[in-house]
Amino acid sequence: MRDATTRRSYLRGTGAAVGGAGLAGLAGCSGNGGDGGDGSGGSDGSDGSGGGSDGTDGSDGGGDLSGETIRIGALQPTSGDLKYYGQISLQGFYSGLAYKHDLDPIEDATPGTYTVDPDGGPTYEIIVEDTGFSPDTAQSVATDLVLEEDIDILFGGTSSDSARRLIDTVVDETDVPYLIGPAADAGITVNEEFCHPLAFRASEHTAMDARAGGTYVAENFDIDTVAVFASDNAFGQSVASNYTAVLEGQGVDVLEPRFVEVGYSEFDGLFEQAMSDGATGVVGGFTASTLPQFLTSAISYDVQVFGGFAALLTTQLIGGTIESALGEGFTEQDIKDAGLGPFTSRYHWNQYENPINDEFRQMHIDAYGIVPDLFSAGTFTAASALSQAISESGSTDGADVADALRGMTVADTPKGADGYTFQSHNNQAASQMTVAWPVPTSDEYADTWGAPIMPGEPLERLDAEDVMVPEGDASCSL
Repeated sequence: MRDATTRRSYLRGTGAAVGGAGLAGLAGCSGNGGDGGDGSGGSDGSDGSGGGSDGTDGSDGGGDLSGETIRIGALQPTSGDLKYYGQISLQGFYSGLAYKHDLDPIEDATPGTYTVDPDGGPTYEIIVEDTGFSPDTAQSVATDLVLEEDIDILFGGTSSDSARRLIDTVVDETDVPYLIGPAADAGITVNEEFCHPLAFRASEHTAMDARAGGTYVAENFDIDTVAVFASDNAFGQSVASNYTAVLEGQGVDVLEPRFVEVGYSEFDGLFEQAMSDGATGVVGGFTASTLPQFLTSAISYDVQVFGGFAALLTTQLIGGTIESALGEGFTEQDIKDAGLGPFTSRYHWNQYENPINDEFRQMHIDAYGIVPDLFSAGTFTAASALSQAISESGSTDGADVADALRGMTVADTPKGADGYTFQSHNNQAASQMTVAWPVPTSDEYADTWGAPIMPGEPLERLDAEDVMVPEGDASCSL
């Protein structure tokens, strides 16, 4: 591994900062922006506080790190149409640190500098920057964080295009470890073009969506031809390629995927063409910018719509569509009869029953007024893993933290104790997934899940080894 201090000094000496050539002049860039963020096609949710429910103080037995500080550069969209994605990602991360150190989580999910100062150390200094969901902005602020703020760890990346860009430039050129989340393009950790020894992702990705939900639908529904519609960006392309591979592997014919620009709304023509081509199932690869328009058309056609549960933001937006089509008093059976689902859940607050998730859920409600959502477990686990790595290594140095993260089984996660394990060949954390029908939101969660539908009881719980891309099928080999 290159020496980070030497590298940063070199960059400062050559003036490789945000202006002029910057890091883009040192390495090629990938991605083209857009809503390559990371809902999933389907429907969308967040929570966090307290100490280790295993009876510990939340630490992992390392030495006293009082007086030590680790500086974290957190990059998330905190403005714009998709700021909710950044907010719940930060809230999950804050909750993970709070849980590990028996503290209350940081409540503010806006740009600024925040500290978490547990007994026995270390002090976590978190510098939050707004990316506006733009790869250009993400690269610019990440460069500033590394060169001007001398951060030890990068965290974030909601847009998959942004995460690709940061790996290609900032991480590769400065040797600063990067905790990716919640960007969900599978290729980030599966393809050799993007995976990196210093890039770690606890958050679930599109191949996990496809291997869980696509397999379940293929095995349990009479569907022989599927149409795939997706955004023309890293996220949408990843949804399309992974569902195509899984469904074709199950003997389902998949029509040529149709990619559309962000915010596209003329789906009736695409559905009519798909129906004429024999499609009996449809997958959508969109975030909140496009998914409501997709589902508005989908509900009018006699097809089975499946994919991934999205976040609360999207679920709120599609609520009116469902109520208009099915009536205000719609039932779970009405949803099934309309062909909406079942969908894959990477994580939602009601999909896992264990002491850690119970405490996380209540912590999150107390701090933020809502339950944990789609991205919450992945970013909680990133923070939990960071704390564990510092404790196990006895160091706040980025290189030491990265060494400890490699192959780590994360002790405290919302999917249970030891619920995530970083695979050594690509630094992607393996974890369970569930498949569930959407159901009307229960009275219990009416005040903390502000949408008319929510994930129901899991139809199936898929083990980590069943939803991860096999090592032999991945071109990434670190």
